[in-house]
Amino acid sequence: MENKEYAGFWIRCGAALIDMVVLIIITVVPLFFIYGDAFFIEDKNIHGIWDLLFSYILPFVGTIWFWLKYRATPGKIATKLEIVDALTGNKMSTGQAIGRYFAYIISTVPFGLGFIWIGIDKRKQGWHDKLAGTVVIRNLHKESVQFEIRPDA
Repeated sequence: MENKEYAGFWIRCGAALIDMVVLIIITVVPLFFIYGDAFFIEDKNIHGIWDLLFSYILPFVGTIWFWLKYRATPGKIATKLEIVDALTGNKMSTGQAIGRYFAYIISTVPFGLGFIWIGIDKRKQGWHDKLAGTVVIRNLHKESVQFEIRPDA
């Protein structure tokens, strides 16, 4: 693909940080208003139906929707990255998106090695990318700079 490159570890890390901020705003803030301090203090896996909805269902559905509609999450959109099928460069399938989401667990469990792998892999694929058959690419297309008055005039 012309004007594209594989997205490396640090740009993807930046995109993930943006996504975390967005996720905290749309999940933790409402849960604090619903459950109060108990949400942070009590030692429960799930505090109730709203916790299940905001902490598990909404992130899953939202992430899959963003991946399929925009080929990216808000963080990847902001950093001009997109997730595509590793073989064709086309939009990933619904199955790939769901598999990629759950493959994050595999990338996370052994000390985050599946994410660190992005920094050493030649196609910059994390384990979740390899398992789902996806790659993350970066658009290198730069807008040309336009001046009202030509410098030599």
